[in-house]
Amino acid sequence: MNPVYPQVGTSADLLNSTIRLEALIPFLQDQQASSVALTNRRLYGVLPFYQAVRKAGLNPVIGLTCHIELLDETLVEVQLYAKNNLGYQNLLKISSALEVKGLSALPIKWLRAYREGCLVVVPLAKLETKQTIDSSLNALKEIMGSGLFGGIERAGGLISDNESAFVAKCRERQISLMATHQANYVSSKDAFAYEVAQAIANGVKLSDSNRVKPQHEHHYLPTRDQWIEWFADQPEWLEETSRLLERCRVELVTDQYHMPKFPVPDNVSVQDVLREKCISGLQQRLSLVNEPYKKRLEMELNVINQMGYADYFLIVADFMEYAKNNQILTGPGRGSSASSLVAYSLYITHVDPLEYGLLFERFLNPERITMPDIDIDFADHRRQEVIQYVAKKYGSTHVAQIVTFGTLTAKAAARDVARVFGFDSSVLEMISKQLPNKPGISFEEAVNSSENLKKWIEMDHAHQKWFATVKELEGLPRNASTHAAGVVLSPVPLVELLPIEEGQDGIYLTQWPMKEVEQSGLLKMDFLGLRNLTILERIRTMIWFDQNKWLDFEKIPLNHEGTFKLLQAGDTTGVFQLESDGMRQALRDIRPTHFLDIVAVNALYRPGPMDNIPTYKRRKHMEEKTTYVHPMLEPILKETYGVIVYQEQIMQISSRMAGFTFGESDILRRAVSKKNRQVLDEQRQHFVERAQRNQFTKQEANEVYDLIVRFADYGFPKSHAVAYSLISYQMAYLKVQYPAYFYASLLTAAMGNQEKIMRLIQEVKQHNIQLLPPSIHKSGLTFRVENGAIRFGLSAVKGVSNVFLKDLLIKRKNSHPLWQDIFELAASLSAEQFSRKQVEPLIKAGALDDFGQDRATLLATLDAAVQYAELVRPNSEQDLFDGDITTFGKPKYVKNSDMPDLLKLQFERETLGLYMSNHPVERLKKELQLQVSSIQEIRYARTGQSVAIVGMIEEIRRIRTKKGESMAFITVQDETSDISCTIFPKDYAHHNLVIKEQHVIKIEGMIEWRQGKPQIIVKNLKELS
Repeated sequence: MNPVYPQVGTSADLLNSTIRLEALIPFLQDQQASSVALTNRRLYGVLPFYQAVRKAGLNPVIGLTCHIELLDETLVEVQLYAKNNLGYQNLLKISSALEVKGLSALPIKWLRAYREGCLVVVPLAKLETKQTIDSSLNALKEIMGSGLFGGIERAGGLISDNESAFVAKCRERQISLMATHQANYVSSKDAFAYEVAQAIANGVKLSDSNRVKPQHEHHYLPTRDQWIEWFADQPEWLEETSRLLERCRVELVTDQYHMPKFPVPDNVSVQDVLREKCISGLQQRLSLVNEPYKKRLEMELNVINQMGYADYFLIVADFMEYAKNNQILTGPGRGSSASSLVAYSLYITHVDPLEYGLLFERFLNPERITMPDIDIDFADHRRQEVIQYVAKKYGSTHVAQIVTFGTLTAKAAARDVARVFGFDSSVLEMISKQLPNKPGISFEEAVNSSENLKKWIEMDHAHQKWFATVKELEGLPRNASTHAAGVVLSPVPLVELLPIEEGQDGIYLTQWPMKEVEQSGLLKMDFLGLRNLTILERIRTMIWFDQNKWLDFEKIPLNHEGTFKLLQAGDTTGVFQLESDGMRQALRDIRPTHFLDIVAVNALYRPGPMDNIPTYKRRKHMEEKTTYVHPMLEPILKETYGVIVYQEQIMQISSRMAGFTFGESDILRRAVSKKNRQVLDEQRQHFVERAQRNQFTKQEANEVYDLIVRFADYGFPKSHAVAYSLISYQMAYLKVQYPAYFYASLLTAAMGNQEKIMRLIQEVKQHNIQLLPPSIHKSGLTFRVENGAIRFGLSAVKGVSNVFLKDLLIKRKNSHPLWQDIFELAASLSAEQFSRKQVEPLIKAGALDDFGQDRATLLATLDAAVQYAELVRPNSEQDLFDGDITTFGKPKYVKNSDMPDLLKLQFERETLGLYMSNHPVERLKKELQLQVSSIQEIRYARTGQSVAIVGMIEEIRRIRTKKGESMAFITVQDETSDISCTIFPKDYAHHNLVIKEQHVIKIEGMIEWRQGKPQIIVKNLKELS
């Protein structure tokens, strides 16, 4: 008899098992197993398990481990098995109900409701007393009848003391007995790694006395011989197990789409509604719709309707309309959906595909049927509102966000295992520093890259055991979270198709990740939060609030001279996708003069294609003649100076030369990009034959095909490049036209990132925009524009809670007149809120300078103000003087000598992360009358030019050369900017003692440009403070 495995947990069960499918399947095949049951504690991993087991020729049984709560509140652990598809449907409902309701056990009355198509096994190993055995068997037998089984486990050949009693009680009730075995790891040698995984999951150390330890080390997958040996006296129990699993036959369908329906009036087809909305929308867009647009719209509608996707487009258009009506900013498009005129007509996208030569077949190919995929960008702080709207419109049980699983990466596994082993914090820190932050690197590769770590492992047996354990656990799923974008919409309640669990804000979460959701045939949509849209929205709102002017981003002119000057200069801090040093250099090289140059730069600036930037630049500026492999290519490649930049160009080339439809061209593009030799040869023959029929020679066809093959990997979707370049351009335009609003919005977005705020403030000063200090009277929560200057936001003051600040601003709004001193502020807020912890940072930051007192006096008076608040208003509900605090005399300020300038600057840096009043470097330069350049002035110096600056050391990185000599890299800052400086060993030896953070130094050296940025090679250092 072939063995079967009735109780297998897999690694999908989040550290409850270490069994991976890639290890399970070969083991089962080696044992010539016939059936295997998955019994995880959630329905995580069901689909990959089912597919892998089926592919191996075995019978996959879908089960679930859970607790049943009896009427007397006794909890009994059982395994539920889906006997058929109805049983599987009920398992979906049971698992979903448990997770959504947050229950630790299934009430027995629910089992009665969901029992159809299910079998239940009560394992003896989980029944602690004879009384529990009686009550469990009685209750479950009454509900399940012959569908109840008694499971007997003899792990490692060990027989339970209660086995004979359990057997007798099952036989009394005519409950069939079967052999079972809980497997949580593949072999006995994996027992320790499993124990560590459990400790990671439970947040304990191996040395913790209260840790729940495994009962034994036999939860491995038994071999065929072990099964026979353990149950040699009861072979019929093995036969019963086999019969039970063979009865369980579930057929999961993964090639059937479940398209939701858009509600339309009776007697009206969804296709007619779509057509009507498209025609109306296009007329609004264009006023006069000419013949090419009519033909394109008709073509797209025919394809969409033939594919059955009319509902989908209307669903997306509907929630986009909701976003527009609620002033939620959306992106102009994303990915290939910007190629659709239907999407443009419905205001889903804001890119005219005909104007930019975008191909619909790149989005929906009638010759390659796939689910449509329209990804939408929303302002990130309002994305959830749109998801809430969709859930409300289509029903909460039809909509869910999608789960994603975090895994134990090399670094995470190393740290987690080290923590469980009880290694001290210094060791954990050492491990983190020694392992490189390289995505996708394996633990073994990471260790091999560090000689120090290899030596440390060799030092001690515990270290070696740590190394072996990390290797075993690396890559296991560790935790579940919500996918950043994915939302699924179903025409039927989701629990009929997949399991769900509790999510956030009333939106359910699928138990299956993105790939499995898509394999289930459900409509997946990506609702992406884009921070740059939030920045744009904030700029627009501030301008509207201050100037009563509403910016329509679609009406921003795409030929604005000032915007192109900014782009040509590479002045793109804060500009979407154009901020990196390399991108700035590409812009300076190419010197864009029209919008399509920005599109091309966005598409070219990637590994591989960026090699073509110099060619594009030379040809654009007529430093090199533009050439084409064949004259036929000129109309297609003229826009990009003979360089293939976009996927759409490859499709146009194959269409023009070989007469391919655009659908066939897209299939060719996808096939060629995979670089499979057999596929390349097949496609070449097909292409050349079709091209010859189209009056091209064999040589010409082969030359063009070689060109396609060479660029197939590099091609970028032009639709995506155009859409995202619109955001880039809009931000650049706003930076030119509304610089104060632009920077205020960027500063707000950067709050919490002190380094970024510092860099932005340097740039604000370089653009001659005044920065105003935080003010208790004038500041908002975030940065705002005030008469052309930028006012610091109170939220940017470190150490002050947002709850306190929000309450303060509400009180300020209702305070007439505004508070005149610290005592009025204290009384307004009440003693509950007005505390030294919240107010002291505001004083140090200068926010209470509005009261006309020196900061030293304000700090000295703070305790008296707190006492005054306790006397006048003990809490927010209790005002002892009915708002008239004049009936009780106000205390006087505790006068103190003025705060020294250096201490004031120190406090500003402590609370704001920067020097607000002035910069110590600026002060010293004036005091010492130093004739040096500012850092900003030398940013455009040429390589080799001698310079002298004064700056404060912000960051130091000391290293040793291969010869063992010490040297350093330092970052130095003055009031205008910062710059990196390199101090080579010879000079470092002379100046090592003055290289200290926060010290002001004079530097003399020479400019050297590296990776598009200037740095100073230091020749001389002098300490000034």
